[in-house]
Amino acid sequence: MADVHPSVIVHGEVCKADDVAIGPGCVIDATGGPVILGPQTRLIGSVYLQGPVTIGTGNTLYPFVCIGFAPQSVGYDPARAGPGVTIGDHNVFREGTTVHRAMTDDGPTTIGDHNYLMTNAHVGHDSRVGDHCIFASGVLLGGHVIIDDRANIGGNTAVHQFCRVGRGTMLSGAICTTLDVPPFVTLTAINVAGAVNQVGMRRMGLSRDEIEDIRWAFKIIFRRQLPPSAALEVLRERAERPMVAEFISFLESSRRGICRGKVQTKRIPG
Repeated sequence: MADVHPSVIVHGEVCKADDVAIGPGCVIDATGGPVILGPQTRLIGSVYLQGPVTIGTGNTLYPFVCIGFAPQSVGYDPARAGPGVTIGDHNVFREGTTVHRAMTDDGPTTIGDHNYLMTNAHVGHDSRVGDHCIFASGVLLGGHVIIDDRANIGGNTAVHQFCRVGRGTMLSGAICTTLDVPPFVTLTAINVAGAVNQVGMRRMGLSRDEIEDIRWAFKIIFRRQLPPSAALEVLRERAERPMVAEFISFLESSRRGICRGKVQTKRIPG
């Protein structure tokens, strides 16, 4: 039987697994849509959920986490439930994290599996977060953002709405991106790809050949200062290589354009 503290407030249709634990002061509002809590999910206390929300297995929500509230948009009717929020398995939401429900009918705001969102992180409406991502404290995702698997985003860093952050990326702290960030890149300043994510690639278990292919693609895109169309033509010379093919696919599908390379300053003799 679920362990539910007597002070918990529940409205509407809530479906919870038998081993769910809901601590003191939580509010679960399912009047706008169902709230589903999967096995081994723990709401430590003072958590607020507003349906429709589906939460998978083994998630931990710390105090003052708020999931499912209306998008922060002046023109949005907060009474409209929409598709809500869907959360996968084994995620951790630390204190003050917020996840807003979808504004469009294209599907719910989605968070995958094995993600760790630190204090006061925010996931905007209609965003999609993959698996094994880490958001440090104060990370801000605008609406319609896509974060691919194993992205690592530093504290107080913001991702502009409609941007995509590729697989295996590292975004340094206290910066932002208004452009797409290709896979395996380290963003070192605003919209600046300073290097490849060497540490992240090793932790992902990529082979030496795969890492060399990523380094080569990075140089073509960010060091040769080629126009995007010209860089793509060079990349296609090695399109049979899986890592290079991933870069090609990312560049071809980019809607906002990609971040730029670090400007190489020339030393003046004298």
